[in-house]
Amino acid sequence: MPALSEAAYGRRMPADCPTILATSGGIGPGTRTRLAFTAMTDFAVDLSGVSGRPPRVCLLATAIGDDAAVLHHLTEAAQVRGFAASHLSLFPMPNVDDIAAHLLEQDVVWVFGGSVAGLLAMWRLHGVHTALRTAWEAGVVLTGVSAGSICWHVGGTTDSFGPQLRPVTDGLAFVPYANGVHYDTEDQRRPLLHRLIGAEVLPPAYATDDGAGVLYRGTDFVEAVAENSHAAAYFVEATGGVAVETRLDVRRLDC
Repeated sequence: MPALSEAAYGRRMPADCPTILATSGGIGPGTRTRLAFTAMTDFAVDLSGVSGRPPRVCLLATAIGDDAAVLHHLTEAAQVRGFAASHLSLFPMPNVDDIAAHLLEQDVVWVFGGSVAGLLAMWRLHGVHTALRTAWEAGVVLTGVSAGSICWHVGGTTDSFGPQLRPVTDGLAFVPYANGVHYDTEDQRRPLLHRLIGAEVLPPAYATDDGAGVLYRGTDFVEAVAENSHAAAYFVEATGGVAVETRLDVRRLDC
């Protein structure tokens, strides 16, 4: 199985300030398993500062209705990667007695994609949004892909409502930006994000191609990273009612 970097075993836990790694990556097809965690998720583990034991990673698949097969494949992928995996599910009821206590025990919270609108509704119904903020402020690294990236922001573009993308504007807003995902692979993403930012429906945004991510420490953007040789990241802001896109420098993660 792929080895975790030495840094994952050489730092203290928790992360030294609130940390979010928002991505369009971190997972892909496996060879002997259906799914496999990739370099982006290893980077999130490194950021947690865990040392001397398997990293504790809590998996959330709320955005896909806590699908049992998905949770099985995610757990299998986490175990193969050497993580001590748990999961938080909300259907048909929360699977832990104290959601905040469970999340505070983790090094990393990893959120799968799907319906970001559904995810936000269920998290608010069960108080997960508050528990996540507590964990984030305590140094638990928050990360994920697609809906698991948009959720930390003010909003973004989503297919939660159908194949024609629409805005979501009620994200958790842990960071004061919007977020664009799958920027290079889904044709509607870029033009809709530009329109929403130009019209000030959404604030300025960080956007990622598949395989890229953006790192925040506290509420500040720190860097863009990628787990392949070509993925890019962007900053989009409104100038005179028009969206202006700037391509960011990207650090490649062992690719």
